[in-house]
Amino acid sequence: MASHRLRPCVGRLFGMGPELGSGRRAYSAFQAFTEVLRLPSKQLTKLVFPLQELHGHFVPGSRPDLHLNIFHPSLEDIARAESFFTASARNRIEYLSSAVRLDHAPDLRRPEVCFIGRSNVGKSSLIKALFSLAPEVEVRVSKKPGHTKKINFYKVGKYFTLVDMPGYGYRAPEDFVDMVETYLKERKNLMRTFLLVDSVVGIQKADNIAIEMCEEFALPYVMVLTKIDKSSKGHLLKQVLQIQKFVDTKTQGCFPQLFPVSAMTCSGIHLLRCFIADITGNLKTTGFQFS
Repeated sequence: MASHRLRPCVGRLFGMGPELGSGRRAYSAFQAFTEVLRLPSKQLTKLVFPLQELHGHFVPGSRPDLHLNIFHPSLEDIARAESFFTASARNRIEYLSSAVRLDHAPDLRRPEVCFIGRSNVGKSSLIKALFSLAPEVEVRVSKKPGHTKKINFYKVGKYFTLVDMPGYGYRAPEDFVDMVETYLKERKNLMRTFLLVDSVVGIQKADNIAIEMCEEFALPYVMVLTKIDKSSKGHLLKQVLQIQKFVDTKTQGCFPQLFPVSAMTCSGIHLLRCFIADITGNLKTTGFQFS
């Protein structure tokens, strides 16, 4: 069984130290999307479609194999998706519960998406950014790696549940393997796993183990590149091309389009919200060319 084959390598996920590097972790507030729409074209593209903005920096005539138009919703689609993440009296967005084992998890019928990544990849900051339209939702962001020790469930109205998984690698919970592996294998309403990769350092050994787990379990997953504000444009382009090649040649279950994001500058967050709204069945965009 896949579980027995993977357990030795999955167990290594919580035995690795953090990558070198530090930086400010302050969280900056988002603009309302109505304000984003008033931005000049280049600024809007950089904020909403960062992968497309990166593509514009290649030498004219070169054809890097980036999948830019697999999920390319209209601005109207993105504006509609914002409503699912906007808290109101009729759309309550809130922390629901935490669990250390699957049998402790809330029994929910609504679709789920989960976020998983190496410790210190910026997972909590990203989730906080996604929930910036619901400021009363408390997502703790720590400078210390391994802050998340349980599986945390957040209710997004009547539409879906967002699940924050413990980080793997440095200072992961002792029962990480049983906790996360069981959830990923057996959670029947899990629609998509979002695997976060630090765009500054690229895919690391621990990430490869997590990718192998997703592939072995035949999970549909998406690669989200965090901290894109931390790199020079040239370094970021290099990393994006390397990771895109990896996805194209080494994976089967990974969604072919990358999602670069920054929780600091908000870049890519609007598009990621729209993607989540679409895959959970709450929004049918006009620009989705892949199931």
